Amino acid sequence: MDTAERIKQEIASQPVVLFMKGTPDFPQCGFSARTSQVLKSLGVEFGHVNVLADPEVRATLPKVSNWPTFPQLFVKGELIGGCDITVEMFQSGELAKLFDEKGIKHS
Repeated sequence: MDTAERIKQEIASQPVVLFMKGTPDFPQCGFSARTSQVLKSLGVEFGHVNVLADPEVRATLPKVSNWPTFPQLFVKGELIGGCDITVEMFQSGELAKLFDEKGIKHS
């Protein structure tokens, strides 16, 4: 299976997936840390992919998603965006609303 297919499978396999540098417990960049913290503070269960551990995913995902930077948050297969968009949506209440609309449990 090629890398683009693996990425698409990962996105489809879970309702919320964060492609990030590092892991939620040990983020390797401030933007990834902030994005995973937003999801944790909402009590959302999410999958994650450490793009630093898989150079092929790191190189291919921007082509698949048409988004150049990391982290990248996907909800029900749809790219939401990176750190700035996620934080902005969280602060405005839009992110919680999106999870409600998509049937994703959160606190």
